[in-house]
Amino acid sequence: MPIRFAVLVVLSAFACLAQAQSTLPASVSQALAAAKIPASSVAVVVQEVGVHHETLRANAAAPMNPASVMKLVTTYAALEQLGPAYRWKTEIYATGALQDGVLEGDLILKGGGDPKLDLEAFWRLVRALRGKGLREIRGNLVVDRGLFERAEGDAGRFDGDPFRPYNVLPDALLVNYKSLRFVFIAEPERAAVRVFAEPRPPALELVNTLRLTEGACPEGSAFREMLKPTFEPARPRVIFSGQYPASCGEKDLNVALLEPNDQVAGLMRQLWSESGGVWNGSLRDGQVPAGAKLLHTLESPSLSEIVRDTNKFSNNIMARHLFLTLGAESAGPPANTQKSLAAIRSWIAGKKIVAPELVMENGSGLSRNERISAGNLAALLQSAWRSAVMPEFIASMPIAGLDGTMRRRVKGEGVAGQAHIKTGLLSDARSIAGYVLDRSGRVVIVVMLVNHPNAPQAQPAMDALLRWVYER
Repeated sequence: MPIRFAVLVVLSAFACLAQAQSTLPASVSQALAAAKIPASSVAVVVQEVGVHHETLRANAAAPMNPASVMKLVTTYAALEQLGPAYRWKTEIYATGALQDGVLEGDLILKGGGDPKLDLEAFWRLVRALRGKGLREIRGNLVVDRGLFERAEGDAGRFDGDPFRPYNVLPDALLVNYKSLRFVFIAEPERAAVRVFAEPRPPALELVNTLRLTEGACPEGSAFREMLKPTFEPARPRVIFSGQYPASCGEKDLNVALLEPNDQVAGLMRQLWSESGGVWNGSLRDGQVPAGAKLLHTLESPSLSEIVRDTNKFSNNIMARHLFLTLGAESAGPPANTQKSLAAIRSWIAGKKIVAPELVMENGSGLSRNERISAGNLAALLQSAWRSAVMPEFIASMPIAGLDGTMRRRVKGEGVAGQAHIKTGLLSDARSIAGYVLDRSGRVVIVVMLVNHPNAPQAQPAMDALLRWVYER
């Protein structure tokens, strides 16, 4: 009797597997055909959470480039391995005597890999040092970046544009994402355009010959091209020589202009001077020497907050810092790709998920080489649903039609507000993955990966899949 029961269970399981639909819904197929994307370039898994069989499965085992959907692997691994309350620490040390507010020695900044050491955080660091009585630094500023292996190569090698903030390379002491924010304000009464930079390193030369014009205000890359910017990081100098429609009002542009040391030195000079401090030294790389005195520790926001920013807005540099932090915590500094990938492979294996196709270059999806299958991505989403970090993980994903990278999609439709979906987009890859609460109240996992030269045109097909899952 027990043997017969076991056989029936096995046969029942196979029957459930056989129920998985392999033909894409008509609305999805039609949208793919309109985009001239063959079904062979598409991988899809639709599966209710907590259920072994799949509702829809197509090319699920194929290794695919997931683009930014790879961030789900990185952020889920970080939440489980580091914990939602994990925080990065930037430490400030001093060498030499500190008397009457004067440091007769060097000030050392030890990078802790903080993914969000932005302008506000660095300002708080400066204020803390001033509050603790430090007024004048007579030595140099020393930067210790030993937590991460030094990133080699050209920041623009991915798409030829090293000044895009999404191309910034990881750095254990990454200040304000290595970026400057240029703000443009139309002033019709002066027939001019005001431009200022925040932060504004003292050495930065800003040349503004923009012409105020009429017409519509372009979006995205077209806005930047209209400004006709020239970036000269060696001087450093930025020139804006194009035009600016009055209809643009106030807009901004983030530029990764300076080298890491120039960024830190420039920001320190600006904020230290503004706070009433004195420093006329230089900046160099180094390490915290024995005997140095710890003056201050600046903690980052919690990992759960960082993960939210990473997934909601598909922040590449944050994802890369999470990826390297996994390597540093598991195998010690300096962190590198090999250590981080080993940590994630071990974590996945512990979940009894076999993923030989997994390739991770930086954990952000900004890569031509990263690979995962739709089936294994769905398996990780099943695992996440059962995880103690499930609330933080799901809350980090964009809500369809409401926020993040999904804010403009499926607006006003039934599925809007009912799906947490991470998106991905490269020139030859487009993807979605996440959870849909369908109209019957079931939570359904959805993964769709498209690898094809026409992949950027796959959005209508992906939105059609979300509608089908919600309404079925």
